[in-house]
Amino acid sequence: MEDRMEYDAQTNTGAREESLRMVSAAPIGNEPVSDEELRPHALEGFIGQPLLKAQLQLFLDAARKREVPPDHILLAGPPGLGKTTLAMIVANELNVPIRVTSGPAIQHAGDLASILSSLDSGEVLFIDEIHRLPRAAEELLYIAMEDFRVDVMVGKGPGATSIPLTLPRFTVIGATTREGMLPSPLRARFGFTAHLDFYPHEELEKLIERSAAVLGVNLGEGSAYEMAVRSRGTPRIANRLLRRVRDWAIVHDLDMVNPGDVKEALSLYQIDAEGLDRLDIAVLNAVVRQFNGGPVGLNTLSAMVGEESETVETVCEPYLVREGFLIRTPKGRVATEKAWSHLGLVPKDDVSKLF
Repeated sequence: MEDRMEYDAQTNTGAREESLRMVSAAPIGNEPVSDEELRPHALEGFIGQPLLKAQLQLFLDAARKREVPPDHILLAGPPGLGKTTLAMIVANELNVPIRVTSGPAIQHAGDLASILSSLDSGEVLFIDEIHRLPRAAEELLYIAMEDFRVDVMVGKGPGATSIPLTLPRFTVIGATTREGMLPSPLRARFGFTAHLDFYPHEELEKLIERSAAVLGVNLGEGSAYEMAVRSRGTPRIANRLLRRVRDWAIVHDLDMVNPGDVKEALSLYQIDAEGLDRLDIAVLNAVVRQFNGGPVGLNTLSAMVGEESETVETVCEPYLVREGFLIRTPKGRVATEKAWSHLGLVPKDDVSKLF
């Protein structure tokens, strides 16, 4: 099995790795971020993030009692944890329309001015990946969020004049995976900032059971757990694995999906019991087998697995580091005892001496 994974690590290197991974938190192909059928429409139905839910519920209840649109909201956290879903829920809870756009989609300040000038009173403007807004659009958004106006330039050259356009009161919901990249003036204009954390297995089990009921998948006892432990703490990945298990059940005419069926279905996609896939195993094999546990530099490691260094650093390493398989040191990447054990090997040296 290990030899097979090593062989697979050396093949299929021409495609964009992030788009091929079943355990990537990014959408695959034309698959939506979260199917509308699986997305809850009320805060009560949102599974996980209990403290955030309590804070947001209080925030929205107060706005409703004051009968004014709530302050602007910033949702920060890794991809796939439910930022877009929460934005939709806020609009539903307030019973107002929502306008959806993204930072990369706004190329010029005029694009943002056009959107802002068409907003109705109380409407929600959701900007995904808000940290990728152009600088000119950010500065326009500062004024719009604080003073509810935009300055429209009429004419060109010395004769150009600025005409202030008053906007109705609205709520901006910004979502970002990199809060640190937001300029301080923009970050300061959000009245409520919510940080989403990775989900424990227990909450992912509940989420998978709910999604299975919506999709009509009959899960046996323990099946949801087998998917939850492979989902990297991310609801988007959990729902994606459930869809693939559903496909397996349909093809094999299964009335009920048992834990053994889940293991067999996901092993077809090379996802092991720890949620590691082909690329993860290839990285661990390179560090452990070729470099005796490390340390090894990023560029050397990337060349060994046949991927771009950015792919290894941003797509693969975060989970391996978070789960204790890999450690980043000034000298390079080092495999931990957990990594050796996962590969069925015994460290040749004391791993602690490498740090």
